[in-house]
Amino acid sequence: MNILTIDAGTTNTRTLLWRGGAVVAQAQLETGVRNTAIDGHNGALKQALRDTIASVLASAGIAPSAVDLALASGMISSPMGVQEVPHLPAPAGLAQLAQGMHAVDLPDVLAQPLWLIPGVRNQHGAVGLHNVEAMDMMRGEETEVVALLERLQLRGAATLIMPGSHTKLISVDEQRRILGCSTTIAGELLQAITQHTLIKQSVDGGFAQTLVPKMLLAGAAAAQKTGLARACFSVRTLGQFSAIECNERANFLMGAVLSGDLLALRNSTAIQMRPDTPLVITGKPMLRQALGLLIEEHGFFYGKRIIVDDQQQDHLAGHGALLIAAARGLISPQETV
Repeated sequence: MNILTIDAGTTNTRTLLWRGGAVVAQAQLETGVRNTAIDGHNGALKQALRDTIASVLASAGIAPSAVDLALASGMISSPMGVQEVPHLPAPAGLAQLAQGMHAVDLPDVLAQPLWLIPGVRNQHGAVGLHNVEAMDMMRGEETEVVALLERLQLRGAATLIMPGSHTKLISVDEQRRILGCSTTIAGELLQAITQHTLIKQSVDGGFAQTLVPKMLLAGAAAAQKTGLARACFSVRTLGQFSAIECNERANFLMGAVLSGDLLALRNSTAIQMRPDTPLVITGKPMLRQALGLLIEEHGFFYGKRIIVDDQQQDHLAGHGALLIAAARGLISPQETV
């Protein structure tokens, strides 16, 4: 079978063509639902879908009519996507996600129906100041969770740490169901401070290139003691009055920002983390290393830690979409291996 999987998020659209459980072509564009918010319509998103689909089909040398199935996850199922699919309430696992899939016809994008995979929200009623911290949601990460748990053959409850533009802290149970999530904007915050504040000059507008544990931990400790805003200004002080190098200062800043993720991990009522809960850490190599070190040195967490490597997290969203489609009966399990 020729299967398209589309991961359309806030800023990027990624399309993969799968055959027999393997990726045979892929394409990506820096277009997402952010463009819908800016433009007031989803024309740019639809064009990105058309372009990435055309690219993978051309690379594979097949006609559009040869596509057997098309699957999509991420913000594409939000009100700013192509059609809204309501979040599923947690707990939600493979069976619930498969049942919640929704087919939509987009004749101006592709001839086949596009199967949208729903996101997941924490199960809470009306939200107010009394319970807002316990409420959270995701669109896209649920497919990555499904794939990651399958690849790791994880048994038992765990918390997944998935840093990126946003950090998602996701709690799963023994049945591999998503119990809840907690989100921070650590990645966006680090980028904004690095490139759009007075601190830009102190780090040359760039991020840490190599990990310097001493500086990472010092930044985290500073933020915990006197707050993030004060710790950030200390980066400027280090740049003006010390011999500490730029990469070291960037490590200090990264530690200060990521320390907030540890606070959320420890205290968020959205995931109700326990000190002995196993932790699975994904993301780019630098963030994986940094979070792993911060957690190791924190003292509160003593559960098993699994730091995922690049191969284990390659094409997670697409693989998860295949597993969900197989659970729905749209494809055979052989197409997911």
